[in-house]
Amino acid sequence: MTTQNNVAQARRDGVLFGIPLGDLGWFQSLLMGLAAAFAAFFLATFLAIVGFMAYLMVTGKTPDFALTYRIVGLPVGILVGVFALGFLGVQYAKRLARKGRAA
Repeated sequence: MTTQNNVAQARRDGVLFGIPLGDLGWFQSLLMGLAAAFAAFFLATFLAIVGFMAYLMVTGKTPDFALTYRIVGLPVGILVGVFALGFLGVQYAKRLARKGRAA
């Protein structure tokens, strides 16, 4: 995608990092949205654990590491999941609308 036309077409068709998001079916969109939510949950939880360990080293107080899942990981995972499923759902609806107009 080196020319200006290819970039404009990729934006119109919904391509993200080479993945054609506009061509995904409903099940593939569901899997991609859930995969993004799981990845965000695990990344946020990992970063929270590292932050809690830094807090432990600086203060000497032992924090409750269960909070990393409940307060950080779960809300981030749910938020990313809602946004990812919403975005992919809109892409799927646009694709269905384009097919309906072309027929």
